[in-house]
Amino acid sequence: MEAFRKGITPRTQESREWFKRKAESLRRVNRDALMREEPIQQSTRFQPGAMTMFFYDPKTKDKLPYYDKFPLTIVVDSAPKGFYGLNLHYLPPALRAKFLDGLLDNLNNKYYDDKTRFAVSYNYLKRSSRMKYFQPCFKHYLTSHVKSKFAMVEAPEWEIAAFLPTAQFEKAGKNKVYADSRRMVR
Repeated sequence: MEAFRKGITPRTQESREWFKRKAESLRRVNRDALMREEPIQQSTRFQPGAMTMFFYDPKTKDKLPYYDKFPLTIVVDSAPKGFYGLNLHYLPPALRAKFLDGLLDNLNNKYYDDKTRFAVSYNYLKRSSRMKYFQPCFKHYLTSHVKSKFAMVEAPEWEIAAFLPTAQFEKAGKNKVYADSRRMVR
């Protein structure tokens, strides 16, 4: 995406400043256009360790207090009829930054290329005190309820994608979601 094309290195002060300026200029993001943006690669299959965006319609939406129709998810593992993922949208920005920073210390390599993936498991998330923010993010997604291809977010764009205003919560606003998430991690 744009920061990578401009030569901005991830996890640097320069990238944080670029993101801050970019985020301040954004009020709304067109999710459909984002899914088609170059150089986003689309896939019909999820990949463990990958960060993905997709449209989702939960099977149990009538029973849920709220849900995100456009998750930004780090795929953790396969699950019955789908996969487990960490939807970063459930955390308020400050907690999201802390959580993402911890996750970025657990990669399969340090190249930030198309082969770089998060190396986390459910057991690791449960055991590590640095990963305590995972609880409100951990979701079971059914592949039959994924309503689009998976847009793969490449490693150089993870920090930027994590803070784009793309969450699409239904049945509650982000402030309610964030408040519940804060309570859950205390």
